Amino acid sequence: MIQVSESASRKIVDMMKDDGFDAAIDFVRVGVKSGGCSGLSYELKFDKEIGENDKVFEDNNIKIAVEKKSFLYLAGTILEYSGGLNGKGFVFNNPNAQRTCGCGESFSL
Repeated sequence: MIQVSESASRKIVDMMKDDGFDAAIDFVRVGVKSGGCSGLSYELKFDKEIGENDKVFEDNNIKIAVEKKSFLYLAGTILEYSGGLNGKGFVFNNPNAQRTCGCGESFSL
């Protein structure tokens, strides 16, 4: 399962509304792709459709879709949002990551 903090949930709802999505029916697609300074990087986007290879979760009123192959890397992850003057935006707290880069956008296992 992937969890969404309250601050991330509020930000996602606002961003979805701005982009023409509805958090009550649409999804946040979370994934992993090759790249970044540590080998793997996170993907985060909005989606209206679920694929046949997706796992679907809901936490803090946010529906999350994750392709099964990405889920292996993301199980137990908490999606948070850090705002403020030194905020980074969305932050993935991934218990599976053995090494992360300084920017927090890529990791390795």
